[in-house]
Amino acid sequence: MGRQIVFSSRAAKPPATYSQAVKAAGLIFVSGTAPHDPATGAIRGETIPEQTRQSLTNVAAILEEAGSSLDKIVSATVVLADEDDFAGMNEEWLRWFPENPPARQGAKLPVKVPGLKVSIAVIAEA
Repeated sequence: MGRQIVFSSRAAKPPATYSQAVKAAGLIFVSGTAPHDPATGAIRGETIPEQTRQSLTNVAAILEEAGSSLDKIVSATVVLADEDDFAGMNEEWLRWFPENPPARQGAKLPVKVPGLKVSIAVIAEA
């Protein structure tokens, strides 16, 4: 199986510089996914739990398009604009992954995007 670009219209369209996801070697590599509304492209949610929820909703849509699902995530990277938002992000995260959560790491957003609090990238089994 070769490298396959994945695109879901149920998740926000990415910039021209990268794909929503790439499926290769039995895995799906989902790019950093922000809480953008798929229909409007605007950031959805003002609080970190709301934005985390929308980011994960977008990730789920991309994984489903690739033939996978949230329960097949093996690794996640959560990038926050403000480290003070960690507790709120983690609270919402636990609603999505109450048992057997994926491996996870965190980072801080390297650039300021007005209103953006979180971006989530994942690697999942195909």
